[in-house]
Amino acid sequence: MSPSTSLLEMVAPIEQDLLAMGEALAAELVTDDPAVAEMVAHLSRFQGKQLRASLLLLVGRASGNQAHEMPVVAAVVELIHLATLVHDDVLDGAEIRRQLPSINTAWDNQVAVLLGDWLYSRAFARSTGLTFPLASQILAHTTQAICVGEIRQALGRHRFDATPEEYERIALAKTGVLYGAAAELGVRYGREGQEELGGKMRLMGQDLGLAFQIADDLLDIEGEQAMVGKSVGTDIDDGKVTLPVLYAWRDADSNGRRAIEAAYLDPDCSDRRAALFVACDLDQGCRRARARADELIVRAQDRLLQLPSGEIRHSLERLLKFTLDRSS
Repeated sequence: MSPSTSLLEMVAPIEQDLLAMGEALAAELVTDDPAVAEMVAHLSRFQGKQLRASLLLLVGRASGNQAHEMPVVAAVVELIHLATLVHDDVLDGAEIRRQLPSINTAWDNQVAVLLGDWLYSRAFARSTGLTFPLASQILAHTTQAICVGEIRQALGRHRFDATPEEYERIALAKTGVLYGAAAELGVRYGREGQEELGGKMRLMGQDLGLAFQIADDLLDIEGEQAMVGKSVGTDIDDGKVTLPVLYAWRDADSNGRRAIEAAYLDPDCSDRRAALFVACDLDQGCRRARARADELIVRAQDRLLQLPSGEIRHSLERLLKFTLDRSS
């Protein structure tokens, strides 16, 4: 069974909600400016698994949330995610996204940054039109956290002595918080008295998002561009010391550490990813990082027990596992 087939089966209980979400998202991407419309048409081909929207809708269904605007809230979350993708490709210098030229490649960095800003503005304009202000409030705080996470990561380039805990704080901010917000909104949007369960689902989503980021870092090191569907090796080229490399650096002796640093810093190195595998036991670093992602998914599964058992919770459990098993 292919990953795409299994994902379709996972989200089957919310198929109609996802279709409504897609319609709401498409409506927000309509513009009468021909230049922006051309970029948005290109961007629309990047839309992939829609995991954050699926998480929101599944948690909402499992917790008994009947709010009719849930698909629109999910669309706002996906708009924010699209904005982060466009900005991430600029920050990473990535040239490929879903086997297509990234926005910064097809146009340029300046245009890509501005398109990402446009997407954020569309997301918040739509959120302010929702019946309940909770979505705007949570997503505003979430977007602030994402920006802070990206700033911390940019300032931490080539920091080989960072701790795994520091890495996780940054990864939680830049990736985990949006998953957490989606899960919390699934419970709380349009309902009073759901703060406790919403908080627990936020933590579940954050665990999922952090595991997703670790899996993404592993794909950047171990993956092949044709399979992953986007540029690989960009973290290393950009000086980002991700969890597998941190583990390898901490396990290495002084010679190994110098070799790792040289793989990042040598201006004449043409393949930094290959140089890293020569410099240290990066396979062991990847194994340790994968084990940490497994721990996070197990913890997220435990948190899911707060939801009623049944088909929807089972779909959520499968969604958690899918995060680690994905190849793109």
